Amino acid sequence: NLACKTLTDLVPSKPKLAREQSEALSRALVDKMLGAGETCIRLLSEAAGDKASAHAINVTVIALLLGKTFGLAESDMLDLGVGALLHDVGKLDLPERLRHREDHFSQSESLYYQEHVAHGSAHAQRMGLAEGARWVIEQHHEHADGSGFPRRLTSERMSVAARIVALVNRYDNLCNPNVPSRALTPHEALSLLFAQGKTKFDATIMGAFVKMMGVYPPGSAVQLTDDRFALVVAVNANRPLKPRVLVHDSVVTAADALLLDLENEPKIGIRRSLKPLGLPREALEFLAPRPRVAYFFEPAHELETETIG
Repeated sequence: NLACKTLTDLVPSKPKLAREQSEALSRALVDKMLGAGETCIRLLSEAAGDKASAHAINVTVIALLLGKTFGLAESDMLDLGVGALLHDVGKLDLPERLRHREDHFSQSESLYYQEHVAHGSAHAQRMGLAEGARWVIEQHHEHADGSGFPRRLTSERMSVAARIVALVNRYDNLCNPNVPSRALTPHEALSLLFAQGKTKFDATIMGAFVKMMGVYPPGSAVQLTDDRFALVVAVNANRPLKPRVLVHDSVVTAADALLLDLENEPKIGIRRSLKPLGLPREALEFLAPRPRVAYFFEPAHELETETIG
């Protein structure tokens, strides 16, 4: 997060250095991801840093994991990573109050907000970004059905990387909105995207996204079939229905909580997803779901008991 914030701070005054740092960060993530074999998406216990940086990192991690599932070439993965990290760079040119789209915006405010895409494109040119990364910045608000902005492109006119980031950007904004009280749980966000996004997002990418995140993405508060309450902390993209969960137990402290791998528990499953406030108070305090969901990844074989450390 700190690295991400530093590079966006550099964009206006030192664009070439910002490009070098964004490429280095993308390279580090891509190398780790491509070298990992089977990967798990995990919940980070702390969403450190400012909201904009946390959003950029979340979008980048999930977008790269999706890119990996599609077998994108390494060069395309690097461009996807840079574009995802910098997709909102044009918001640097907007006043703070217009950096997050709100329902109450007037028409002129909405148009002003949409200008961040053009500003981002201009920054991308100054930075000398590769074409693939620039396309992500220019197209991340386009929709598959042509209802997006600024150019009303349809899916076939968008790059694959931009189609990926368009979906992941929307997902993270639903989970981590500017007004925390409007946040959807990861499970709710996924359900809403699937219901409403059939025309707005690439169907193949949507299918792969749902499969990768699982029905209950990391960060979801759930009730198990044995009635216990738990927090989903990691999902193996190859076995999304059997995540790893942190289980509430009134007999132990949170530090000693049981991490249960449902893959190894054939008789235990997930009954339902809950909003955090739908948990009993004791379970809520024990599981302490974060108000902001932050993701990272690691090789599946490394997912030991420190899952949310």
